Amino acid sequence: MQEALTQFRNQFRGKLIEPTDPEYDEARKVYNAMISKKPRLIALCTDVADVMAAVHFGQQHAFKVSVRSGGHNAGGLGVCDDGLVIDLSRIKFVHVDPAARTVRVGGGCTWGDTDHATHAFGLAVPSGIISTTGVGGLTLGGGIGHLTRQYGLTIDNLLAADVVLADGKFVVASADENSDLFWAIRGGGGNFGVVTSFLFQAHPVHTVCGGPMLWEMDQAADIMKWYREFIAQAPDEINGFFAFITVPPGPPFPEHLHFRKMCAIVWCYNGPMEKANEILGPLRNFWSPAFEFFVAMPFPMLQGMFDGLYTPGLQWYWKSDFVNELGDEAIALHIKHGSMMPSLLSTMHLYPINGAARKTGIDETPWSYRKAVWSEVIVGVDPDPANKEAITAWARNYWEALHPYGAGGAYVNFMMEGEGEDRIRATYQGNYEKLVQLKTKYDPGNFFRVNQNIPPDGNAKDAA
Repeated sequence: MQEALTQFRNQFRGKLIEPTDPEYDEARKVYNAMISKKPRLIALCTDVADVMAAVHFGQQHAFKVSVRSGGHNAGGLGVCDDGLVIDLSRIKFVHVDPAARTVRVGGGCTWGDTDHATHAFGLAVPSGIISTTGVGGLTLGGGIGHLTRQYGLTIDNLLAADVVLADGKFVVASADENSDLFWAIRGGGGNFGVVTSFLFQAHPVHTVCGGPMLWEMDQAADIMKWYREFIAQAPDEINGFFAFITVPPGPPFPEHLHFRKMCAIVWCYNGPMEKANEILGPLRNFWSPAFEFFVAMPFPMLQGMFDGLYTPGLQWYWKSDFVNELGDEAIALHIKHGSMMPSLLSTMHLYPINGAARKTGIDETPWSYRKAVWSEVIVGVDPDPANKEAITAWARNYWEALHPYGAGGAYVNFMMEGEGEDRIRATYQGNYEKLVQLKTKYDPGNFFRVNQNIPPDGNAKDAA
């Protein structure tokens, strides 16, 4: 193996990190500290040629391979035990074409990198709500965030991608080139190749009206009932996700609310402040918030608002569902379990996925829950590994209580490792078999299997 590694080093411009190297423990870390895996080799790629070389090396030596972009994946699927990590974090560039309103983004970029570049031109690409999230993982899974109701999912704004396939070949995927692969990567996750760059359509976004409104828990039922009616018919330019939170002990929150369990709606309105206040006036009139930080702000400020709370290295346990309806029984269960959040950072979010996200047909991308109203995520979060069981049990119990009221599948970016093939099938519904066919075409040996795996026909290698 040492001779093979020497040959690999000679054709690799990046850095190869082995378990004996001093930077190994830092290099194998991912966002979710509940995940601790020990790869045999970490390949820090500098360009597409490095990625191609890494794929060839992995194939030649039958390595298990994982691909890491931002490392934010819920299940820590950017790393693997005893295998090869193809790390894209050095492939970091953003090029904005303001005339065409497009942006090309390297596979190692975060959304903070992208927002910084596009904001200078008064543009943004629909993404998530944490700016340290990797562009690659979020995009390949779908992409839900503050701009979803106005401009659709991230995949709805993907124009093309550069992809290194399982045989090491480089291809472009777009509506005009390898269109079947282009269909597959818009929601099919990392099953089909390593995406080294993305070309996105950007949209006019600069200063938005956004931020959280907070209410006491004894008002949660009324707020949720108002919210379910409002978001179903709200103008597309306003987005708001509902949350149960424990108020952080710091600004902008007043001291008397610190550590209080409350319900919240985090808003984003891409339009004039006066219009936003007009839209939300009835809410304020009937259920005046205990606190609100709803102000005009640069869009990157809203995107990075929670970065300081949810820093890398916390313990995370995720459970998720799609939701069509928020009935009174479900609301009561939400309040019961939301009131028992076991730690400061544990939370539940309901992200709306209607509005512009519904303009794309169910079979136009693998992302099949176009008729759902929300993507629900329940996360137990804590910095202390000693609290792992407590946050995990709370999230599981909460999810088990609400799952019967869900729509079936779950957003793949909110799924932990090992949730099972039935869960993945439920997530893709009628699009699953087409994904299997394309997996069989582009990765017949299931080389890319450290993901929410879609095995090719006749090949059910363990995704672990």
